[in-house]
Amino acid sequence: MAASRLDKSPVATWWWTIDRWFLAAFLLLMGLGIVLSFAASPAVAQRIGLGPFYFATRQIIFTVPALCVMLGVSFLEPRQIRRMSIVMLCIMLVLMVAVLYVGVEVKGARRWISLAGVSIQPSEFLKPAFVILCAWLFAEHKRHPDIPGNVLAMIMLGLVVALLLAQPDFGQTMLVTGTWGIMFFMAGLSWLWIVVLGALGVTGVFAAYTILPHVAGRIDRFLTGEGDTYQVDMGKEALINGGWLGVGPGEGTVKRAIPDSHADFVFSVAGEEYGLIMCFFIMTIFAFIVLRGLNTALKEHDDFTRYAIGGLVTIFGLQSTINMAVNLQLMPAKGMTLPFISYGGSSQIAIAISMGMVLALTRKKPEKRKTLGGLQGYQRFMPAE
Repeated sequence: MAASRLDKSPVATWWWTIDRWFLAAFLLLMGLGIVLSFAASPAVAQRIGLGPFYFATRQIIFTVPALCVMLGVSFLEPRQIRRMSIVMLCIMLVLMVAVLYVGVEVKGARRWISLAGVSIQPSEFLKPAFVILCAWLFAEHKRHPDIPGNVLAMIMLGLVVALLLAQPDFGQTMLVTGTWGIMFFMAGLSWLWIVVLGALGVTGVFAAYTILPHVAGRIDRFLTGEGDTYQVDMGKEALINGGWLGVGPGEGTVKRAIPDSHADFVFSVAGEEYGLIMCFFIMTIFAFIVLRGLNTALKEHDDFTRYAIGGLVTIFGLQSTINMAVNLQLMPAKGMTLPFISYGGSSQIAIAISMGMVLALTRKKPEKRKTLGGLQGYQRFMPAE
């Protein structure tokens, strides 16, 4: 894409102000998602009576609108992102309540709802809106201490956690709560709050283990290795079978026995066919995005922008870490997708919205600096009164 710096059109301005390293990393992950879908999904599709490239084709179909959404959101200003997040949060909260009554039940959980023939997972779209609005509340409280922004953020967290546990979705609950805690830490919470919130987190995990049978079952299987551990065992076996360099594209054999090889265990398929070198490469991309995001957030002077960028890359990084840790049997099994790579329409579009927000919030602001510099220069040469 070629554009003159003198061109003031919206597209040209976007091109010269966008963080191209972020953009390149996101595009690379999307490309890897398509490539690995062709490797991971044919066996799953044939097992359930579909064409071999059914899921791979749909992955491409999902990626196209996801790319358009990400680029479209990246054009927005911070104020527009806040407004969009308010609307999105309200809609998703309503849908999350509706899911409990009319949602599609899968493996004992209600997380999906069908709208106009399209199944969506409201909790995926809730996450970026939740992060943005919490960042705004934290920033407003810091700017105007009389505004109860922190309290409102706590109330919002409680509402979201209650709806997630009602589905139930313990993994998303931990993801949202962990991200909220890191954002609160960025906002300057005291050590007392850290101790209190840490104690509440431990209590919540213990309560979930005690009250929710499926949570207890997953933790017990992880700790003892007993029970139905077939899928995680096969995922680990695929990684071992691939070794450092992999068995070659399309040559994987263990992947054919993994029920969710195209979704939650695509990382294992990448390891079997392309080797641990590919796994390290994927991990490096995610680490680069998170570290660059946090570094950019630290340099931001605007509190809202700093908290929002930090929160968005944190939830992105935590989700990818959980997925890869499950594949490596470092955590109990959890249905958590690998961002931009795992199969899933709701996940692809929701992550595209999140990363579009990151692109928008990290755009350079040359006009503002130019105006400020011109004003300072004018004041410098004005005679003293």
